[in-house]
Amino acid sequence: MNQIQEKKSPRLKFMALIASGLAVILVLTIAPWNYVPVLVTENVVVIAVTEHGCVGESQYGISVVMPQCDAKVGDTISASFYVPAKELNGYYDRIQDKLATVQP
Repeated sequence: MNQIQEKKSPRLKFMALIASGLAVILVLTIAPWNYVPVLVTENVVVIAVTEHGCVGESQYGISVVMPQCDAKVGDTISASFYVPAKELNGYYDRIQDKLATVQP
């Protein structure tokens, strides 16, 4: 007697494959390396002089404090500071462009 066996669909394997693919997509789109600080050196314009040093504004809109600074307000000096990588690689700009296409 021949017995016909029905094959069950491999649902567990299929769900694991979908979960793995979703995890990879999430890691690539919401990547932790976008939040890692990066050292940047640039010329900043001094906007204030305090007892802690000079305060300058970078092109990224970040206020930078340089200790032991003898510059005056309006001078341009070189400063090193850390910024999140997403500020440098245009991550926010790409997100805003995508949101503009979605909003009615």
